[in-house]
Amino acid sequence: MSCVLPIPPSAPSRAEATTRAEENKAAGRSNTEIGSDEGATRSPAQLARDAACRAIRAVHRFSSFSPERTGNMVKWYVFVDGHDYMWAISELIDSAKEQINILDWWLSPEIYLRRPPEQYQEWRLDRLLLKKATQGVKVHIVVYNELPLVIPLNSTHTQATLESLHPNIAVMRNPDHTNPFSGSNVYFWSHHEKLVVVDNQYVSLGGLDLCFGRWDTHNHPLADAHPSQFNRTLFPGQDYNNSRVMDFKDVDQFFQKSLLNAAPLQPWHDVSAIMSGPSVLDAAQHFVERWNYIKAEKYATDSRYETLPAPHALSGMVNFSGSDHPVLKAWRKNGMAFLNRFVRLVSGASQDTTNDPNQRLLMSPTCNVQVCRSVTIWSHDVPTEQSIQNAYISMIHDAKHFIYIENQFLVFSSCTRNSISATSTGGPIVIVAIPEVPQATGPIKDSETIQIILGAQWRTINRAGSSIMELVKNAGYDPTNYITFYHLRSYDRINGATSRLQKIIMQSGVSYEQAQGALARIWLGDDGPKQAEGNSSGQNIVKASDTGKDGNRASLPIPPTVASAMEILNKFQAASTAEDKAVTDSVAGHALQEKFPLGNEQWAGTDAEKKDCYVSEMTYIHSKLMIVDDLRVILGSANLNDRSMKGNGDSEIAIVVEDMDMIDSKMDGQPYQASRFAATLRRALFKEHLGLLPPQPCNPVAAGDASNITSFMTPVPNAAEDTTQSPEDALVEDPVSDQFFALWNKTAQKNTEIFLQLFKIVPNNSVTTWAEYAAYIPNVSEGHVATDLSTSQITELLGQIKGHLVQGSVDFLIKEDSLVTGIFWSTWNFLLPIWV
Repeated sequence: MSCVLPIPPSAPSRAEATTRAEENKAAGRSNTEIGSDEGATRSPAQLARDAACRAIRAVHRFSSFSPERTGNMVKWYVFVDGHDYMWAISELIDSAKEQINILDWWLSPEIYLRRPPEQYQEWRLDRLLLKKATQGVKVHIVVYNELPLVIPLNSTHTQATLESLHPNIAVMRNPDHTNPFSGSNVYFWSHHEKLVVVDNQYVSLGGLDLCFGRWDTHNHPLADAHPSQFNRTLFPGQDYNNSRVMDFKDVDQFFQKSLLNAAPLQPWHDVSAIMSGPSVLDAAQHFVERWNYIKAEKYATDSRYETLPAPHALSGMVNFSGSDHPVLKAWRKNGMAFLNRFVRLVSGASQDTTNDPNQRLLMSPTCNVQVCRSVTIWSHDVPTEQSIQNAYISMIHDAKHFIYIENQFLVFSSCTRNSISATSTGGPIVIVAIPEVPQATGPIKDSETIQIILGAQWRTINRAGSSIMELVKNAGYDPTNYITFYHLRSYDRINGATSRLQKIIMQSGVSYEQAQGALARIWLGDDGPKQAEGNSSGQNIVKASDTGKDGNRASLPIPPTVASAMEILNKFQAASTAEDKAVTDSVAGHALQEKFPLGNEQWAGTDAEKKDCYVSEMTYIHSKLMIVDDLRVILGSANLNDRSMKGNGDSEIAIVVEDMDMIDSKMDGQPYQASRFAATLRRALFKEHLGLLPPQPCNPVAAGDASNITSFMTPVPNAAEDTTQSPEDALVEDPVSDQFFALWNKTAQKNTEIFLQLFKIVPNNSVTTWAEYAAYIPNVSEGHVATDLSTSQITELLGQIKGHLVQGSVDFLIKEDSLVTGIFWSTWNFLLPIWV
């Protein structure tokens, strides 16, 4: 999903916006930012509530609605990205006894939380929620109500599908675009939180939506073709996606595969966390406030949507400022009462949320946590709160040694730019990891959205006069000694030798398209939606040569039953030989600590086919994370741009975590006491990026075999394996030592050189003008090899890539001043916040 910008169809082009900015300047019109609650009509009762909210925030750090609380358990999920997190979520949801509350930007009912999906059919999200609803668990979900012509989320499908399963499942869509009198009737902003609350006892949050395109392993594979073993498919139907090539389409037809296997997947890197403890109730309060506001605005007379009580009401917590919450009494009186199952695990009570008979090591509640958010009147019916931005600025200002940032965007306000530049002048080292380009479809030259967002980021990084690097340089320092930028990129080999596929097709009498249609029935199940029956609604596959366009489409018949589909698949697979089965379906693990060289991988096809099957794609960084001094962490849903940070735009949630469990570490060569949560999270990220992890297998296992479940895949209170004494941890223990930076920069430089030589990727720092861009772009299919080197030479070079780290392309198009200057970027352009 191209989750960059929910821009409505009526939004102007860059040229139109520039013209309007010039008109505004000439007329001297004031720049009232879109989304501001200035001038909003509020009743006396609402104004009184607003005053009470401000009073609560005034006594809290970062002016947050919630205080910092001790005694929490927090567990990060990054070691294998969505793979670990979604498995943990499946355990968490399955453990629910009373209620499951979910906020999501996009929620795909048909997302598989455990994989391979053929083995874990019952762990599809809609089936899991139905199971819990049948057990009497109440499920409340709020999803962003998109503008359908702009973003193909199809929240209507999400609501209709889930609510049709059971009356215990209720799904709200917001904002309300149909009611001009609604306080939440906005077009430019979205609900962007990713939050799951289970029984008011556990909370998960971070950057991962429960939707298509998010699940991934730390191998970051680009290939998922399994011609001889279809049960190894990891990315079923719509989940096989690359929004740089083609955005999602018709997501209600979840069994469709819109992108041919010959086009590489879009790898997805993200960070999320699950916690238990007192701060859970603050996150739960955030959900309840949102739910009850939308209930009153849109569903006041619909009995399916109950008013929920404040989660703190039965908790017996002390020092809770929520006792002054302006609507707490009304919620207590009218809300449906749930038993609050929050238990302080420090007292000895705990819950193992898995059926695994093996004893799991339990965590201790050692983390101080504060919940922060970005909300305003339209999104939450409260005065604007920007405590996430306040937390970022404060933590940057207080940094002494080191700052690590991973984020989908980097568009800082002038205040934050000044904070970072001041911090970087002879102070802490700053490392920033962001995507190579925004996740919008099409070539950079043809995409206005990509150019605007890149321009905004360059104005933050190194251009237009007041960027971070320019401010540091103006202060007399070399900015590259203090702040550096990086991306992530992957390679793989698609198991798609045409000559071998043709032999299998000829011998089996089954076309590859028929086999794909049979797979679709597997994902649908026997009880799949009626629209899949017959030939009227087959899968639509876009040929690789037509990616990015409507292309030529083939209608694939869907078999009527799972049994008939299995017959087709078995017939196709039976025609494959032992030689076919010896070919690895993905070689992405060779960027990690694979036990044998890439050159030893088997191949059933010609050298030319092998060369054509090597592919590369950026690994899309979707994290919203900052780690400071290996002591404090902020992570959540908020991008580093004004939309997410200023409070009056997109709604967001985050946590600031400081673990009181200190471990022996090093900083700048000296002994150092680091926070366990912060240090282990950073080390896990760095090990992944540098290729210092073993490959992550995700293959079918025998029924009842739990050997594939690692400690990193389970929710709190189950502790993760302690790797702090491993040789790999030692290599990344000290984030500011000369030895670490030599490893980090050498790896990034070597990887970058190989990717440029083999794939001629853009952006890169050697392309500084549009003329150079036009001369540089290769005439090959998206993501494929663009060199005359032999297949063996290509294999040898790819085998030298370690991890996914590459150098930041901050000088790309640096001579094109028009991308970062002009009245378009001025305060007179009141539509600029739409983009950034």
